Amino acid sequence: MTDKFEFIDAEYALLPAGGAGHAPTVMQMCMWLEVSKSGYYEWRSRPESAAAARRELLKIKIKALFEANDETYGYRRIHAALVRGGEQVSDELVRQLMRDLGLVPCQPRPRRSLTVQGAAGPIPDLVSRDFTAGKPGEKMVGDITYIFTWEGWLYLATVIDCATRKLVGWAIGDNYRTPLISDAIKMAARNLDLPEGAIFHSDRGSNYTSAEFAGVLEGLKIRQSVGRTGICYDNALAESFNGALKVELVHRTVYPTRRKAREDIARWIELRYNRTRLHSVLGYRTPQEVLDEYLEMQAAA
Repeated sequence: MTDKFEFIDAEYALLPAGGAGHAPTVMQMCMWLEVSKSGYYEWRSRPESAAAARRELLKIKIKALFEANDETYGYRRIHAALVRGGEQVSDELVRQLMRDLGLVPCQPRPRRSLTVQGAAGPIPDLVSRDFTAGKPGEKMVGDITYIFTWEGWLYLATVIDCATRKLVGWAIGDNYRTPLISDAIKMAARNLDLPEGAIFHSDRGSNYTSAEFAGVLEGLKIRQSVGRTGICYDNALAESFNGALKVELVHRTVYPTRRKAREDIARWIELRYNRTRLHSVLGYRTPQEVLDEYLEMQAAA
């Protein structure tokens, strides 16, 4: 019955003022739907139901979360954020309410590759698309991506810890020569207590397969691993980070200077990606939360 009344209400709102023209009247719609006119008006006069009131409150919270996270969260992350805040709500209801509100997260653009193939060499693939790890520093992945500014291109080299998904090392420069990726892996080694046999995995780009970079890894006692030529899935975790950075920040921002881009990217990495952005693979926790939990467990052992 209620759904018929809601249909009449929606149609009634579209009627011309005074019911002019050939539009059906409320009485006619009630007759067609086999409901009483008095029942319809009694339904309209009822106080707002508790369920309807809760939906409206959820809409307010959903919109606030969506805007607070730079319009990047889809319904799954919004649902996770609501649950973390103590709400008992289904992900399907969140999806419906976001659709009602017209909230659509930003979408990725077609990707262009930056990789310049290096010599094949005898470097093995020690990861084989398994981007899990038992402890921080045990397995890391990295890549280079580029950011356009009015002053020219800016390049970001990254190192991501597979256990926590935290960006533990990064470097930004106006070229992507080997010192850039060396600075990123050195930063990772400072930020993590690397276990024996730690692995760093990348694509087969010329910088990553250079003798210079191999020497840096050897000095840090890190084993080198590379994927196959032209197979992006072999370094999917690093590619996923690049995609998130571009979709959630870079493609939505204009950078007049390299300095502005550096500051913006550094802020996004340290304050958002590592500390507040929920990761589905981590059970909708943040990388910093996962790392903190591991360190607490180690201290208690």
